[in-house]
Amino acid sequence: MPIYIDQLNRKIELPSSPNRIISLVPSQTELLFDLGLRDEVVGITKFCIHPDDWFRSKTRVGGTKKFDFEKIKALQPDLIIGNKEENEQTQIEALMELYPVWMSDIYTLKDALDMITRVGTLVNKREEAVNLKLEIEYAFNSFISKLSEKKVLNKTVAYLIWNEPYMVAGHDTFINEMLSMCGLENVFTHKESRYPEVSSEELATINPDLILLSSEPFPFKEKHVQTIQNICPKALIKIVDGELFSWYGSRLKKSPDYFNSLF
Repeated sequence: MPIYIDQLNRKIELPSSPNRIISLVPSQTELLFDLGLRDEVVGITKFCIHPDDWFRSKTRVGGTKKFDFEKIKALQPDLIIGNKEENEQTQIEALMELYPVWMSDIYTLKDALDMITRVGTLVNKREEAVNLKLEIEYAFNSFISKLSEKKVLNKTVAYLIWNEPYMVAGHDTFINEMLSMCGLENVFTHKESRYPEVSSEELATINPDLILLSSEPFPFKEKHVQTIQNICPKALIKIVDGELFSWYGSRLKKSPDYFNSLF
């Protein structure tokens, strides 16, 4: 029986190529679609909005933190794909008692590319996964080269993911990795928490060159820009597409062009 290793170094045994897959992570759901799977994916979460056709047609088994175990049981999955950060540990452990569960654990672009190729092998789409990995690598290498030519490196940045209270992306986050790829210095990596809460006074004191307001998980809008501008009058403030900073699946192929347009 084939044995596969997930990113938590767990062994997963699958008797055959899976054809009843549940994906519990939005970016990995989109990856499965872009690898060419269709009917093989039978369940997704309510946050798996891409592709739209799957969002409207596939069975939703709950959110990323709280699953509907009865719906999952009814779907009779032969593989469940999750993520250490995005899914809740006790719920995942309960699923592991019943089904083959493959887990990703991602902090860096290297981790994301490793996940893509491993998932491709897992679902019998290795060639497609390797081609996607190469496409993403080429796109990021080209972007980094262009960024160096523009000489816009070494700006300080705060990346806000939540409002009231303000929360930011800190150290050991995939968002921080993407900021580093853009040549930006995250001013909140010294915090103990990976997603720390910060006050208006703290934001004003640290006074970054650039403040990015993410479209997710909190949907920052133009009305929030002036509030932040009043706190940091000299900062350049931009609302950004959070998916292109935090989704670590096939959407990564779009991120370099987006970053280039921003910076």
